[in-house]
Amino acid sequence: MSGVESPDEYRSGNGDEIESLAEFDAAVAAGSLAGRRVQSVDLTERSEALLTTDTAGAVFLGCPMEPGPEEKVRAGGAFVFPPVPGLPFDPYRGLLYSPDALYDGLAREGYAATPDALAFDWFRRTRSDGDAFASMLRALHDDAISDALAEVLAGARVAGVMGGHALPRGGAGYAEAARLGRTLARSGLTVATGGGPGAMEAANLGAYAAPHDDAMLDEACAMLGAVPSFTPSVTDWARAAFAVRERWPDGGPSVSIPTWFYGHEPPNPFAGHIAKYFTNALREDGLLARSNAGVIFLPGAAGTVQEIFDSVTPNYYESRGEPVPMVLVGHDHWTRELPAWPLLQTLASGRTMESRIALVDTVEEAPDALARLSGA
Repeated sequence: MSGVESPDEYRSGNGDEIESLAEFDAAVAAGSLAGRRVQSVDLTERSEALLTTDTAGAVFLGCPMEPGPEEKVRAGGAFVFPPVPGLPFDPYRGLLYSPDALYDGLAREGYAATPDALAFDWFRRTRSDGDAFASMLRALHDDAISDALAEVLAGARVAGVMGGHALPRGGAGYAEAARLGRTLARSGLTVATGGGPGAMEAANLGAYAAPHDDAMLDEACAMLGAVPSFTPSVTDWARAAFAVRERWPDGGPSVSIPTWFYGHEPPNPFAGHIAKYFTNALREDGLLARSNAGVIFLPGAAGTVQEIFDSVTPNYYESRGEPVPMVLVGHDHWTRELPAWPLLQTLASGRTMESRIALVDTVEEAPDALARLSGA
């Protein structure tokens, strides 16, 4: 299956970083915290360890401590960046989000009370007021997310699936996108999407369904079809997804990379790892840059067109090395409705990327086209 670990199995790949109490305790047992980076770990119950362990040159990012140990740590040559009170998110977080973390409180109080909704409300209030502190907090958060995403995807072969957020549950297009995600995951690829509803949710659902029998995905699509869209109620839309997860636990892993910039697009709950950003440009670049096994573009609108040409530019200049495969799905869509394919062909002509692009008519053709362009 995928090279991405499940959330419970995840451990930092960077030996200098400490992102859990277990890792902190292991470092203390080894005799030193000197030079380590301790990221968003609650240390209020580790006062004795802080008082008795060498912390010279260590950096503590958003780690709650009792006053005495904090004073000792600072005096011992460590840098301490304290938690920021009153925020609906942790700017120093060491791990990616899980669906349960972003949707905490959904079952009890509805979407408006979840960390995801509260973070968007904070972002909406602060993004245009010019507050340098708020801008710094957003930048810290997004950098921490990029770091965590790089750790999760280290060594994985990632296939990006892009497509429109408006594709409704219950329709043939949604089911096709879900089967695409399942096929990619079963072939050993890690599925990565933009993390929102529609085609993105379908691809993450397909990866989630990969360990289950084929009938599970058909039944899940039927259940979700009862709430076809996140409008008018994100609460009902998300609850339907969690009902699927509860009925079929232990789904396969995948990654989604959404953004609070598009507040009208809630993150879908089927990805095991969610890298949610405030800055959409970082999110777009990170998603496409990490799709090292290629990208499949399902029919979409302006956002999907932007993703096509965000992918084209590094392929054209080979700024990230050899071009990665690009498969566009839907002949009429990409040649008549939104004619991106002719321009893509023109740009690719005579360049290395010419042999790495394909247009197919159906979703079922996309995995074979991706494998062919990859030489797999």
